[in-house]
Amino acid sequence: MIHQPNRRRALKLLGSLALGLASGVLAQQGRALKGLEATLYKSPTCDCCGEYVKFLQAQGALVQVVLQDDLSPIKRRYGIPPHAQSCHTLRLAGYTVEGHVPLEALQKLLRERPRIDGIALPGMPLGTPGMPGPKTQPYRVLALVKGRLEPFITL
Repeated sequence: MIHQPNRRRALKLLGSLALGLASGVLAQQGRALKGLEATLYKSPTCDCCGEYVKFLQAQGALVQVVLQDDLSPIKRRYGIPPHAQSCHTLRLAGYTVEGHVPLEALQKLLRERPRIDGIALPGMPLGTPGMPGPKTQPYRVLALVKGRLEPFITL
C-alpha cells in the first residue's frame, strides 16, 4: 500500500508527465510541416483555399500562393484525373496534393515517401482543413500514380 504523501507525489508526477506529453504532441502538431516550401494553385475567388493556406502555415509550411482563373492546365500538368479534382492543387516536397487533405495524410506521405506522384482528397468534404462543419464520413485519401488512383489512407 502506498502511503498518502507518496501517493500524492506519484499522482503529481504522473500529472506532470501527462501534461508534458500532451504539450509536446500539441507543439509537434504546430510544426508538422516546419520549413517545408509549398506552392498552392487556386482561384482568386476561392475562400476555402485561403483557409487551407492558413492551415498549412499554422503547421509551419512556407506557402507560395499562385492565383489562376483556370486551374485545368495545372490539373493536367500533374496528372489529376477529373473525378479526383478539388478546388486547389498543392505542390509539397516533390508531391502533388489535391484538395483539402488532412494533416495525418500529409504526415504519412512525408514520413513514408512512397513512389507515387501525390495524394488527393476528391471534392470538398466537410470538416477537412479549410472546410467548415463537422466530419460526416470517413475521408478516403487516394494515391496518384501515373494518372491512376489507388487507396492511400482512410481517416
